[in-house]
Amino acid sequence: MSSFLVASGVALLTAALVMTLAALRARQLGRVAVVDVAWGLGFVAVAVVMTAVGTASEGNGPRRWVVLAMVGAWGLRLAWHIRRRALGDHQGKEDPRYEELLGGPLSQVGMGVAVRKVFLVQGFAVWFISIPLQVAAVSDVASWAVVVLGIAVWLLGWIFETVGDAQLAAYKADPDRGPVMDRGLWAWTRHPNYFGDACIWWGLFLAGAAASGWWGLLAVVSPLAMTYFLLFATGARLLERTMMKRPGYPEYAARTSMFFPLPPRRSGAVPASR
Repeated sequence: MSSFLVASGVALLTAALVMTLAALRARQLGRVAVVDVAWGLGFVAVAVVMTAVGTASEGNGPRRWVVLAMVGAWGLRLAWHIRRRALGDHQGKEDPRYEELLGGPLSQVGMGVAVRKVFLVQGFAVWFISIPLQVAAVSDVASWAVVVLGIAVWLLGWIFETVGDAQLAAYKADPDRGPVMDRGLWAWTRHPNYFGDACIWWGLFLAGAAASGWWGLLAVVSPLAMTYFLLFATGARLLERTMMKRPGYPEYAARTSMFFPLPPRRSGAVPASR
């Protein structure tokens, strides 16, 4: 347990450093939205540091590198995707979500408000969600079967997140697109990227914590918290409030599962797009 406390403390310091750098960059650019890029990079940084911590502890070597590869592949792709999307969607301007959260542009509310409402919260979230990585750094593998299961769940999430993002980008680039994206994975779930993100962290929990024995099961608070935020707090439910105002979206919602992928329901509604 003492090894875990050390790893957890180091993870907290790492998350704080990443968000401090992100805050400094936000001040330089005048945009808080840089924190979205720092989100994925923060987990990669924690995973790298946890691997280093684990090297000096009793943690299982092969599993540490597997977890690092999983986090690295997910976090780096997400950071790259969000940065590219932000440059295209907002063209160097602040994300409207953050202006609403802060109560105005960063230049008006000041960095103190941004640090308190955004960077501190995000830094704590990175530390809390990364608990399975902290467990994996200082523990041996009790069941490689659970590790393999975790990799399979992670891979499912990776496919939904990457393919869903690619399909959405192709939809936006199509001049003949309909009013609502309902193609590919989006015909089975209205939020394939959010579902994929949840699977990523359930997979990391299984491979990194649950496979370590009974005490690692306590880290279930991490994927539970991530799933809650993706589904109810800042993810799907919040986005649905805006999307329901878009023409064709209520009909799309009537035939398509909101989160868990399910076959499209048959209804008498007119299809929202071709």
